[in-house]
Amino acid sequence: MARLIVLGGGVSGHTAATFAAKWLGSAHEVVVVTPNAKWNWIPSNIWVGVGQMSKEEVTFDLAPVYAKAGITYKQAKAVSLNPAGNESSDKPFVTIEFTEEGRAGESENIEYDYVINATGPKLNFGATPGLGLGDKLGEYTVSVCTPDHATHAADELKKCIKKMKAGERQKFLIGTGHGLCTCQGAAFEYIFNIEHELKKAGVRDMADLKWISNESFLGDFGVGGLHMKSMGFAVSSKIFAESLFTERNVDWIIGAHVNKVEAGKVHYELLDGDMGEEEFDFSMLIPPFAGVGLKAYGKDSADITDTIFAPNGFLKVDANYGAGAYENWKASDWPQTYQNPTYANMFACGIAFAPPHPISKPMKSPNGTPIGPTPPRTGMPSGIIGKTVAHSICDRILKGEDAPLHEASMAHMGAACVASAGKGLFNGTAAAMTIYPVVPDFDKYPGTGRDTEYTFGEIGLAGHWIKHILHHLFMHKAQLRVGWTLIPE
Repeated sequence: MARLIVLGGGVSGHTAATFAAKWLGSAHEVVVVTPNAKWNWIPSNIWVGVGQMSKEEVTFDLAPVYAKAGITYKQAKAVSLNPAGNESSDKPFVTIEFTEEGRAGESENIEYDYVINATGPKLNFGATPGLGLGDKLGEYTVSVCTPDHATHAADELKKCIKKMKAGERQKFLIGTGHGLCTCQGAAFEYIFNIEHELKKAGVRDMADLKWISNESFLGDFGVGGLHMKSMGFAVSSKIFAESLFTERNVDWIIGAHVNKVEAGKVHYELLDGDMGEEEFDFSMLIPPFAGVGLKAYGKDSADITDTIFAPNGFLKVDANYGAGAYENWKASDWPQTYQNPTYANMFACGIAFAPPHPISKPMKSPNGTPIGPTPPRTGMPSGIIGKTVAHSICDRILKGEDAPLHEASMAHMGAACVASAGKGLFNGTAAAMTIYPVVPDFDKYPGTGRDTEYTFGEIGLAGHWIKHILHHLFMHKAQLRVGWTLIPE
Protein backbone atom coordinates (compact mmCIF):
# COMPACT_ATOMS: atom_id res chain seq x y z
CA MET A 1 0.00 0.00 0.00
CA ALA A 2 1.28 3.45 -0.96
CA ARG A 3 0.49 6.56 1.05
CA LEU A 4 -0.02 10.00 -0.50
CA ILE A 5 -0.13 12.95 1.90
CA VAL A 6 -1.74 16.18 0.72
CA LEU A 7 -0.77 19.18 2.82
CA GLY A 8 -3.68 21.62 2.58
CA GLY A 9 -7.39 21.29 1.93
CA GLY A 10 -8.08 24.39 -0.15
CA VAL A 11 -9.21 24.41 -3.77
CA SER A 12 -6.03 22.84 -5.14
CA GLY A 13 -5.32 20.38 -2.32
CA HIS A 14 -8.96 19.28 -2.04
CA THR A 15 -9.09 18.70 -5.81
CA ALA A 16 -5.86 16.67 -5.73
CA ALA A 17 -6.93 14.57 -2.73
CA THR A 18 -10.45 13.75 -3.92
CA PHE A 19 -9.37 12.73 -7.41
CA ALA A 20 -6.44 10.72 -6.03
CA ALA A 21 -8.76 8.86 -3.65
CA LYS A 22 -11.12 8.07 -6.53
CA TRP A 23 -8.35 6.85 -8.85
CA LEU A 24 -6.38 4.87 -6.25
CA GLY A 25 -9.29 3.22 -4.49
CA SER A 26 -9.01 1.46 -1.14
CA ALA A 27 -5.76 -0.34 -2.04
CA HIS A 28 -3.81 2.83 -1.22
CA GLU A 29 -4.14 5.62 1.32
CA VAL A 30 -4.72 9.33 0.77
CA VAL A 31 -4.17 11.57 3.80
CA VAL A 32 -5.18 15.23 3.96
CA VAL A 33 -3.53 17.46 6.55
CA THR A 34 -5.20 20.85 6.92
CA PRO A 35 -5.65 23.11 9.95
CA ASN A 36 -9.20 23.96 8.92
CA ALA A 37 -12.33 22.05 9.86
CA LYS A 38 -14.27 23.59 6.99
CA TRP A 39 -13.78 24.01 3.25
CA ASN A 40 -14.31 27.49 1.86
CA TRP A 41 -15.30 28.53 -1.67
CA ILE A 42 -13.11 31.63 -1.50
CA PRO A 43 -14.45 33.46 -4.61
CA SER A 44 -17.78 34.00 -2.83
CA ASN A 45 -16.18 35.60 0.25
CA ILE A 46 -16.64 38.99 -1.38
CA TRP A 47 -20.42 38.46 -1.19
CA VAL A 48 -20.08 37.56 2.49
CA GLY A 49 -18.11 40.80 2.87
CA VAL A 50 -21.09 42.91 1.76
CA GLY A 51 -23.71 40.91 3.65
CA GLN A 52 -25.17 39.15 0.59
CA MET A 53 -24.17 35.68 1.78
CA SER A 54 -23.47 34.16 5.17
CA LYS A 55 -20.27 32.30 5.96
CA GLU A 56 -22.36 29.12 6.26
CA GLU A 57 -23.29 29.46 2.58
CA VAL A 58 -19.64 29.46 1.45
CA THR A 59 -18.31 26.68 3.72
CA PHE A 60 -18.98 23.07 4.68
CA ASP A 61 -17.50 20.55 7.13
CA LEU A 62 -14.62 18.55 5.70
CA ALA A 63 -14.78 15.49 7.97
CA PRO A 64 -17.93 13.86 6.51
CA VAL A 65 -16.81 14.52 2.93
CA TYR A 66 -13.43 12.90 3.50
CA ALA A 67 -15.03 10.00 5.34
CA LYS A 68 -17.28 9.41 2.33
CA ALA A 69 -14.27 9.53 -0.01
CA GLY A 70 -12.19 7.16 2.11
CA ILE A 71 -9.62 9.87 2.80
CA THR A 72 -7.76 9.98 6.12
CA TYR A 73 -8.32 13.47 7.50
CA LYS A 74 -6.11 15.13 10.07
CA GLN A 75 -7.06 18.59 11.28
CA ALA A 76 -3.55 19.82 11.77
CA LYS A 77 -0.90 22.05 10.28
CA ALA A 78 2.22 20.74 8.63
CA VAL A 79 5.35 21.91 10.43
CA SER A 80 8.26 20.26 8.65
CA LEU A 81 9.34 17.72 6.06
CA ASN A 82 12.04 15.06 6.30
CA PRO A 83 12.17 13.98 2.65
CA ALA A 84 14.99 11.47 3.21
CA GLY A 85 13.84 10.29 6.63
CA ASN A 86 16.20 10.64 9.58
CA GLU A 87 19.00 8.73 11.28
CA SER A 88 16.63 6.02 12.53
CA SER A 89 14.65 5.47 9.30
CA ASP A 90 15.03 5.93 5.55
CA LYS A 91 11.30 6.55 5.14
CA PRO A 92 10.36 10.18 4.38
CA PHE A 93 7.90 11.77 6.77
CA VAL A 94 6.07 14.98 7.56
CA THR A 95 5.68 16.40 11.06
CA ILE A 96 2.28 17.85 11.89
CA GLU A 97 0.73 19.70 14.84
CA PHE A 98 -2.96 19.16 15.53
CA THR A 99 -5.33 22.13 15.62
CA GLU A 100 -8.57 20.30 16.39
CA GLU A 101 -10.19 20.85 19.77
CA GLY A 102 -8.90 18.42 22.36
CA ARG A 103 -5.66 17.68 20.51
CA ALA A 104 -4.34 21.18 19.85
CA GLY A 105 -0.57 21.28 20.19
CA GLU A 106 -0.03 17.53 19.87
CA SER A 107 2.45 16.51 17.18
CA GLU A 108 2.82 13.44 14.98
CA ASN A 109 5.19 12.16 12.31
CA ILE A 110 3.49 10.60 9.27
CA GLU A 111 5.49 8.59 6.75
CA TYR A 112 4.69 8.95 3.07
CA ASP A 113 5.49 7.60 -0.36
CA TYR A 114 4.39 10.82 -2.10
CA VAL A 115 3.59 14.26 -0.76
CA ILE A 116 1.83 17.27 -2.30
CA ASN A 117 2.39 20.71 -0.82
CA ALA A 118 -0.94 22.50 -1.28
CA THR A 119 -0.72 24.59 1.87
CA GLY A 120 -1.67 27.79 0.09
CA PRO A 121 -0.41 31.13 1.39
CA LYS A 122 0.30 32.70 4.70
CA LEU A 123 -1.68 35.95 4.75
CA ASN A 124 1.30 38.15 5.48
CA PHE A 125 -0.47 41.08 7.13
CA GLY A 126 2.69 41.75 9.13
CA ALA A 127 4.55 42.87 5.99
CA THR A 128 2.86 46.28 6.27
CA PRO A 129 2.85 47.93 9.71
CA GLY A 130 -0.72 48.54 10.85
CA LEU A 131 -2.26 46.15 8.33
CA GLY A 132 -2.08 43.27 10.78
CA LEU A 133 -5.16 41.34 11.78
CA GLY A 134 -4.69 38.43 14.16
CA ASP A 135 -5.70 39.61 17.62
CA LYS A 136 -6.27 43.09 16.18
CA LEU A 137 -8.95 42.03 13.68
CA GLY A 138 -10.12 45.14 11.90
CA GLU A 139 -8.24 47.60 14.10
CA TYR A 140 -7.56 49.77 11.06
CA THR A 141 -8.67 47.79 8.00
CA VAL A 142 -10.92 44.83 7.20
CA SER A 143 -10.35 41.73 5.07
CA VAL A 144 -12.32 39.31 2.90
CA CYS A 145 -9.63 36.63 2.82
CA THR A 146 -11.53 34.22 5.10
CA PRO A 147 -15.24 33.77 5.87
CA ASP A 148 -14.77 35.16 9.39
CA HIS A 149 -12.85 38.16 8.07
CA ALA A 150 -15.57 38.77 5.47
CA THR A 151 -18.35 38.53 8.07
CA HIS A 152 -16.59 41.17 10.13
CA ALA A 153 -16.16 43.34 7.03
CA ALA A 154 -19.89 43.17 6.34
CA ASP A 155 -20.64 44.29 9.91
CA GLU A 156 -18.31 47.28 9.53
CA LEU A 157 -19.88 48.15 6.17
CA LYS A 158 -23.32 48.22 7.80
CA LYS A 159 -22.01 50.72 10.36
CA CYS A 160 -20.79 52.99 7.55
CA ILE A 161 -24.13 52.80 5.75
CA LYS A 162 -25.90 53.72 8.98
CA LYS A 163 -23.64 56.76 9.35
CA MET A 164 -24.31 57.82 5.75
CA LYS A 165 -28.04 57.55 6.29
CA ALA A 166 -27.55 59.85 9.26
CA GLY A 167 -25.86 62.39 6.98
CA GLU A 168 -22.18 61.56 7.64
CA ARG A 169 -20.09 61.25 4.48
CA GLN A 170 -17.77 58.21 4.32
CA LYS A 171 -14.52 57.50 2.48
CA PHE A 172 -13.87 53.97 1.22
CA LEU A 173 -10.38 52.79 0.26
CA ILE A 174 -10.06 49.33 -1.31
CA GLY A 175 -7.12 47.57 -2.97
CA THR A 176 -3.73 46.10 -2.11
CA GLY A 177 -1.87 46.64 1.14
CA HIS A 178 1.70 46.17 -0.06
CA GLY A 179 3.86 46.68 -3.15
CA LEU A 180 4.15 42.94 -3.85
CA CYS A 181 0.54 41.80 -3.45
CA THR A 182 -1.43 39.50 -5.67
CA CYS A 183 -5.21 38.90 -5.85
CA GLN A 184 -6.06 42.33 -7.24
CA GLY A 185 -9.13 40.61 -8.69
CA ALA A 186 -10.68 39.99 -5.26
CA ALA A 187 -10.24 43.64 -4.28
CA PHE A 188 -11.60 44.68 -7.70
CA GLU A 189 -14.74 42.65 -7.07
CA TYR A 190 -15.11 43.98 -3.56
CA ILE A 191 -14.97 47.67 -4.40
CA PHE A 192 -17.67 47.31 -7.04
CA ASN A 193 -19.84 45.18 -4.77
CA ILE A 194 -19.59 47.91 -2.14
CA GLU A 195 -20.52 50.49 -4.77
CA HIS A 196 -23.51 48.36 -5.74
CA GLU A 197 -24.66 47.94 -2.12
CA LEU A 198 -24.38 51.68 -1.47
CA LYS A 199 -26.63 52.34 -4.44
CA LYS A 200 -29.16 49.82 -3.16
CA ALA A 201 -29.08 51.49 0.25
CA GLY A 202 -29.66 54.90 -1.34
CA VAL A 203 -26.44 56.41 0.03
CA ARG A 204 -24.08 56.30 -2.97
CA ASP A 205 -24.05 60.09 -3.11
CA MET A 206 -22.67 60.15 0.46
CA ALA A 207 -19.65 57.99 -0.37
CA ASP A 208 -16.21 58.60 -1.89
CA LEU A 209 -14.77 55.38 -3.31
CA LYS A 210 -11.09 55.07 -4.13
CA TRP A 211 -8.98 52.19 -5.42
CA ILE A 212 -5.31 51.82 -4.43
CA SER A 213 -3.17 49.19 -6.13
CA ASN A 214 0.40 48.15 -6.86
CA GLU A 215 -0.51 47.67 -10.54
CA SER A 216 1.31 49.99 -12.94
CA PHE A 217 -1.97 50.40 -14.84
CA LEU A 218 -5.59 49.58 -14.19
CA GLY A 219 -6.44 46.11 -15.48
CA ASP A 220 -2.99 44.59 -15.00
CA PHE A 221 -4.37 42.00 -12.52
CA GLY A 222 -0.96 40.44 -12.08
CA VAL A 223 -0.96 38.98 -15.60
CA GLY A 224 0.52 41.98 -17.37
CA GLY A 225 -2.94 42.99 -18.58
CA LEU A 226 -4.49 41.50 -21.68
CA HIS A 227 -6.20 42.28 -24.94
CA MET A 228 -9.58 40.65 -25.31
CA LYS A 229 -12.37 40.47 -27.81
CA SER A 230 -15.34 42.55 -26.68
CA MET A 231 -18.27 43.44 -28.95
CA GLY A 232 -16.18 42.42 -31.95
CA PHE A 233 -13.15 44.58 -31.08
CA ALA A 234 -9.83 43.80 -29.42
CA VAL A 235 -9.92 45.90 -26.26
CA SER A 236 -7.15 46.20 -23.67
CA SER A 237 -7.99 45.38 -20.07
CA LYS A 238 -6.69 48.88 -19.24
CA ILE A 239 -9.47 50.50 -21.28
CA PHE A 240 -11.97 47.94 -19.96
CA ALA A 241 -11.08 48.68 -16.32
CA GLU A 242 -10.77 52.46 -16.69
CA SER A 243 -14.18 52.58 -18.35
CA LEU A 244 -15.78 50.69 -15.48
CA PHE A 245 -14.08 52.82 -12.81
CA THR A 246 -15.10 56.02 -14.59
CA GLU A 247 -18.67 54.86 -15.23
CA ARG A 248 -19.16 54.08 -11.54
CA ASN A 249 -17.32 57.16 -10.29
CA VAL A 250 -14.52 55.30 -8.53
CA ASP A 251 -11.20 57.15 -8.32
CA TRP A 252 -7.86 55.35 -8.32
CA ILE A 253 -4.25 55.44 -7.18
CA ILE A 254 -2.00 52.98 -9.02
CA GLY A 255 1.65 51.98 -8.82
CA ALA A 256 1.39 52.29 -5.04
CA HIS A 257 3.21 50.47 -2.25
CA VAL A 258 1.30 50.89 1.01
CA ASN A 259 4.05 51.05 3.61
CA LYS A 260 2.09 51.95 6.74
CA VAL A 261 -1.49 51.95 7.97
CA GLU A 262 -2.79 54.08 10.84
CA ALA A 263 -6.27 54.71 12.16
CA GLY A 264 -8.11 56.24 9.21
CA LYS A 265 -4.99 56.79 7.10
CA VAL A 266 -2.58 54.92 4.81
CA HIS A 267 0.89 56.01 3.82
CA TYR A 268 2.18 54.97 0.41
CA GLU A 269 5.04 55.29 -2.05
CA LEU A 270 4.48 55.61 -5.80
CA LEU A 271 6.51 54.24 -8.69
CA ASP A 272 7.83 57.74 -9.37
CA GLY A 273 9.19 57.89 -5.81
CA ASP A 274 6.62 60.33 -4.46
CA MET A 275 5.14 59.68 -1.03
CA GLY A 276 1.49 60.17 -0.26
CA GLU A 277 -1.24 59.74 2.31
CA GLU A 278 -4.89 58.81 1.92
CA GLU A 279 -7.57 59.04 4.56
CA PHE A 280 -10.43 56.58 4.92
CA ASP A 281 -13.38 55.63 7.07
CA PHE A 282 -13.54 52.06 5.73
CA SER A 283 -10.67 50.19 4.11
CA MET A 284 -10.12 46.66 2.80
CA LEU A 285 -6.55 46.04 1.67
CA ILE A 286 -5.39 42.63 0.45
CA PRO A 287 -2.21 41.50 2.25
CA PRO A 288 0.82 40.04 0.46
CA PHE A 289 1.20 36.25 0.38
CA ALA A 290 4.10 34.15 1.64
CA GLY A 291 4.75 30.48 2.21
CA VAL A 292 3.30 29.06 5.42
CA GLY A 293 6.74 28.55 6.95
CA LEU A 294 7.32 24.81 6.40
CA LYS A 295 10.82 23.69 7.33
CA ALA A 296 12.78 20.84 5.75
CA TYR A 297 15.48 18.66 7.30
CA GLY A 298 18.02 16.23 5.88
CA LYS A 299 18.68 12.71 7.10
CA ASP A 300 21.29 14.08 9.50
CA SER A 301 18.76 16.68 10.80
CA ALA A 302 20.55 19.51 8.98
CA ASP A 303 18.26 22.33 7.88
CA ILE A 304 17.68 22.02 4.10
CA THR A 305 14.77 24.46 3.89
CA ASP A 306 16.64 26.67 1.42
CA THR A 307 17.16 23.64 -0.85
CA ILE A 308 13.49 22.73 -0.98
CA PHE A 309 11.82 26.13 -0.73
CA ALA A 310 12.31 29.47 -2.46
CA PRO A 311 13.06 32.55 -0.28
CA ASN A 312 9.34 33.40 -0.25
CA GLY A 313 8.57 30.06 1.39
CA PHE A 314 6.93 28.39 -1.62
CA LEU A 315 8.08 24.96 -2.84
CA LYS A 316 10.57 24.83 -5.69
CA VAL A 317 9.32 22.90 -8.72
CA ASP A 318 10.41 22.30 -12.32
CA ALA A 319 10.62 25.98 -13.21
CA ASN A 320 13.48 28.08 -14.57
CA TYR A 321 14.46 30.17 -11.54
CA GLY A 322 17.48 31.60 -13.31
CA ALA A 323 15.72 33.46 -16.12
CA GLY A 324 17.21 36.76 -15.00
CA ALA A 325 16.02 40.09 -16.41
CA TYR A 326 12.52 40.67 -17.79
CA GLU A 327 13.88 40.74 -21.34
CA ASN A 328 14.99 37.11 -20.94
CA TRP A 329 11.69 35.75 -19.68
CA LYS A 330 10.05 33.00 -21.70
CA ALA A 331 6.80 31.10 -21.41
CA SER A 332 8.94 27.98 -21.06
CA ASP A 333 10.25 29.26 -17.71
CA TRP A 334 7.00 28.14 -16.11
CA PRO A 335 6.67 24.69 -14.54
CA GLN A 336 4.90 21.87 -16.31
CA THR A 337 4.83 18.94 -13.85
CA TYR A 338 5.21 20.74 -10.46
CA GLN A 339 7.69 18.12 -9.28
CA ASN A 340 10.41 19.19 -6.87
CA PRO A 341 13.81 18.97 -8.61
CA THR A 342 15.53 17.44 -5.56
CA TYR A 343 12.96 14.87 -4.43
CA ALA A 344 10.99 13.10 -7.15
CA ASN A 345 8.15 12.09 -4.79
CA MET A 346 7.43 15.69 -3.77
CA PHE A 347 5.07 17.99 -5.70
CA ALA A 348 3.30 21.32 -5.21
CA CYS A 349 0.09 22.82 -6.53
CA GLY A 350 -1.96 25.99 -6.25
CA ILE A 351 -0.39 28.96 -4.53
CA ALA A 352 2.12 26.68 -2.76
CA PHE A 353 4.45 26.32 -5.78
CA ALA A 354 7.17 28.90 -6.29
CA PRO A 355 6.71 30.74 -9.61
CA PRO A 356 9.88 31.45 -11.60
CA HIS A 357 9.17 35.19 -11.72
CA PRO A 358 6.22 37.58 -11.99
CA ILE A 359 4.05 37.75 -15.10
CA SER A 360 3.72 41.53 -15.03
CA LYS A 361 6.83 43.54 -15.82
CA PRO A 362 8.74 44.14 -12.56
CA MET A 363 9.17 47.76 -11.53
CA LYS A 364 10.90 49.71 -8.78
CA SER A 365 10.60 53.23 -7.50
CA PRO A 366 13.68 55.49 -7.64
CA ASN A 367 14.08 54.58 -3.96
CA GLY A 368 14.57 50.94 -4.90
CA THR A 369 11.18 49.77 -3.63
CA PRO A 370 9.73 46.95 -5.78
CA ILE A 371 6.14 47.77 -6.73
CA GLY A 372 4.23 45.32 -8.88
CA PRO A 373 1.83 42.37 -8.68
CA THR A 374 3.12 38.90 -7.96
CA PRO A 375 1.61 36.20 -10.19
CA PRO A 376 -1.84 34.80 -9.35
CA ARG A 377 -2.15 31.00 -9.01
CA THR A 378 -5.70 30.79 -7.73
CA GLY A 379 -9.09 29.76 -9.10
CA MET A 380 -9.27 27.68 -12.25
CA PRO A 381 -5.48 27.18 -12.70
CA SER A 382 -5.23 26.04 -9.07
CA GLY A 383 -7.82 23.30 -9.59
CA ILE A 384 -6.33 22.19 -12.91
CA ILE A 385 -2.83 21.93 -11.43
CA GLY A 386 -4.11 20.01 -8.39
CA LYS A 387 -5.87 17.45 -10.58
CA THR A 388 -2.84 17.13 -12.89
CA VAL A 389 -0.41 16.51 -10.03
CA ALA A 390 -2.77 13.91 -8.54
CA HIS A 391 -2.94 12.18 -11.94
CA SER A 392 0.85 12.00 -12.16
CA ILE A 393 1.23 10.52 -8.68
CA CYS A 394 -1.57 8.00 -9.18
CA ASP A 395 0.02 6.81 -12.41
CA ARG A 396 3.35 6.31 -10.66
CA ILE A 397 1.71 4.39 -7.84
CA LEU A 398 -0.40 2.21 -10.15
CA LYS A 399 1.89 1.87 -13.18
CA GLY A 400 5.37 2.22 -11.73
CA GLU A 401 7.86 4.95 -10.90
CA ASP A 402 8.80 5.42 -14.57
CA ALA A 403 5.27 6.43 -15.60
CA PRO A 404 5.41 9.77 -17.42
CA LEU A 405 4.24 12.83 -15.54
CA HIS A 406 1.23 14.81 -16.69
CA GLU A 407 1.71 18.47 -17.58
CA ALA A 408 -0.27 21.65 -16.93
CA SER A 409 1.90 24.67 -17.66
CA MET A 410 0.22 28.02 -17.08
CA ALA A 411 1.89 29.03 -20.34
CA HIS A 412 -0.29 26.48 -22.17
CA MET A 413 -3.37 26.85 -19.99
CA GLY A 414 -6.45 28.95 -20.44
CA ALA A 415 -8.55 30.27 -17.60
CA ALA A 416 -11.98 31.73 -17.11
CA CYS A 417 -12.70 34.44 -14.56
CA VAL A 418 -16.05 35.85 -13.53
CA ALA A 419 -15.55 39.05 -11.52
CA SER A 420 -18.62 40.23 -9.68
CA ALA A 421 -19.47 43.91 -9.86
CA GLY A 422 -22.59 43.69 -7.70
CA LYS A 423 -24.94 40.90 -6.60
CA GLY A 424 -28.60 40.83 -7.60
CA LEU A 425 -30.85 38.47 -9.52
CA PHE A 426 -32.10 41.23 -11.83
CA ASN A 427 -29.65 44.09 -11.26
CA GLY A 428 -26.37 42.28 -10.59
CA THR A 429 -23.42 42.55 -12.94
CA ALA A 430 -20.17 40.67 -13.47
CA ALA A 431 -17.30 40.77 -15.91
CA ALA A 432 -16.96 37.35 -17.51
CA MET A 433 -13.50 36.94 -19.04
CA THR A 434 -11.39 34.20 -20.54
CA ILE A 435 -7.65 34.33 -21.03
CA TYR A 436 -5.41 32.08 -23.12
CA PRO A 437 -2.74 31.41 -22.17
CA VAL A 438 -2.49 32.66 -18.58
CA VAL A 439 1.24 33.30 -18.96
CA PRO A 440 1.77 35.25 -22.19
CA ASP A 441 3.85 33.70 -24.97
CA PHE A 442 5.20 36.53 -27.09
CA ASP A 443 7.05 34.16 -29.38
CA LYS A 444 3.86 32.37 -30.35
CA TYR A 445 1.54 35.41 -30.15
CA PRO A 446 3.62 38.50 -31.06
CA GLY A 447 2.35 41.80 -29.72
CA THR A 448 -0.30 40.67 -27.25
CA GLY A 449 1.27 37.43 -26.00
CA ARG A 450 -2.14 35.76 -26.13
CA ASP A 451 -4.61 34.33 -28.62
CA THR A 452 -7.34 36.97 -28.94
CA GLU A 453 -9.69 34.36 -30.41
CA TYR A 454 -9.81 32.75 -26.97
CA THR A 455 -9.30 35.84 -24.83
CA PHE A 456 -12.49 37.83 -24.51
CA GLY A 457 -14.72 39.55 -21.98
CA GLU A 458 -18.17 41.01 -21.46
CA ILE A 459 -19.85 42.67 -18.51
CA GLY A 460 -23.51 42.47 -17.63
CA LEU A 461 -26.30 40.65 -15.82
CA ALA A 462 -25.55 37.36 -17.58
CA GLY A 463 -22.09 37.38 -16.03
CA HIS A 464 -23.62 37.66 -12.58
CA TRP A 465 -25.89 34.68 -13.25
CA ILE A 466 -22.85 32.68 -14.36
CA LYS A 467 -20.95 33.53 -11.18
CA HIS A 468 -23.94 32.64 -9.02
CA ILE A 469 -24.36 29.31 -10.82
CA LEU A 470 -20.64 28.59 -10.49
CA HIS A 471 -20.86 29.14 -6.73
CA HIS A 472 -23.42 26.34 -6.42
CA LEU A 473 -21.67 24.09 -8.94
CA PHE A 474 -18.34 24.22 -7.15
CA MET A 475 -19.89 23.78 -3.71
CA HIS A 476 -21.64 20.72 -5.18
CA LYS A 477 -18.41 19.44 -6.72
CA ALA A 478 -16.31 19.96 -3.58
CA GLN A 479 -18.84 18.01 -1.49
CA LEU A 480 -18.50 15.08 -3.93
CA ARG A 481 -22.17 15.06 -4.74
CA VAL A 482 -23.68 13.17 -7.68
CA GLY A 483 -21.79 13.88 -10.91
CA TRP A 484 -19.00 15.86 -9.20
CA THR A 485 -16.32 14.52 -11.54
CA LEU A 486 -18.22 15.89 -14.55
CA ILE A 487 -17.87 19.50 -13.36
CA PRO A 488 -14.61 20.90 -14.82
CA GLU A 489 -12.02 22.65 -12.73
